[in-house]
Amino acid sequence: MRASTFFYFAKFGIQTILFRKKDPILGTVIVTDRCNLKCRHCSVNNITAVMYSYSQIRREMEQLYDMGVRILFFCGGETFLWRDGEHTLRNLVTEARDMGFRIVNVVTNGTFPIDLPEADLILLSLDGDRARHNAIRGDTFDTILENVRNATADNICFYMAINQINKDAVRDVCLLAKETEHVRAVSFNFHTPYPDTRELALSREEKAACCETIARMRKAGAPVFNLPGAFPYLVENRFPTPCYQCVVMENGKLSTCGRCIAVPGLCQECGYFFVAEYTLLFRGNLRILLEMLTTYLKYI
Repeated sequence: MRASTFFYFAKFGIQTILFRKKDPILGTVIVTDRCNLKCRHCSVNNITAVMYSYSQIRREMEQLYDMGVRILFFCGGETFLWRDGEHTLRNLVTEARDMGFRIVNVVTNGTFPIDLPEADLILLSLDGDRARHNAIRGDTFDTILENVRNATADNICFYMAINQINKDAVRDVCLLAKETEHVRAVSFNFHTPYPDTRELALSREEKAACCETIARMRKAGAPVFNLPGAFPYLVENRFPTPCYQCVVMENGKLSTCGRCIAVPGLCQECGYFFVAEYTLLFRGNLRILLEMLTTYLKYI
């Protein structure tokens, strides 16, 4: 992370904590909900299957920038499917950088070739060892790892949503992240139980066991991106929601925190680690602050 970026975020954090501000710093643009997979835990794919136009996405980027967002995610659906004429995902990433966003990340399912060195992080969904991942996402595990091995930059972060199918594979994914070329880190979430996927949700005891494994693997040297100080809050779902510092833009609609805010009661069962981390950070939690400093400086 560049020094200027570090000091920019430090200033934002201090002002947010001291003055209890609710200005956003992290924004996500949904470029499409079209996806080539039908994952068992996903509730937001192929609802419209529309590819949003380049001009619309650029307007949304400008709107987020004007709001103060400086960390930008491109998300889907599957982001690498997106194109509009000659414009591809690479154009969006490079233009976001030119616009002034300080960190630009991309979320992908990893089934397409990974040639995007312009992104700070590519968060690539890997949901367990081969058997468990394929049970969730279809027969894609080997394809994904081949694409990772052939990637053109060391900017990949494995991104695992822990659920009833893969809860015993946390250690496997940590080891894979540690041992696989081009993978910089691994990040976890708990499954957030949309009404049609509620059977995949973890109990409090299962969440606690997963957090113990993540913490143990982090201590053993696995490149874990999550912050242990937030684990007790995640296990008990006692972190404040929504996260006002995060926003999502999809087809001109702005949502605070995430798209799931529109589902009644879902915030109280949120499984997103970053939501817990950011809300605790901006309420002045000192342990989270120190862990975020050391972790983000190491992996971004």
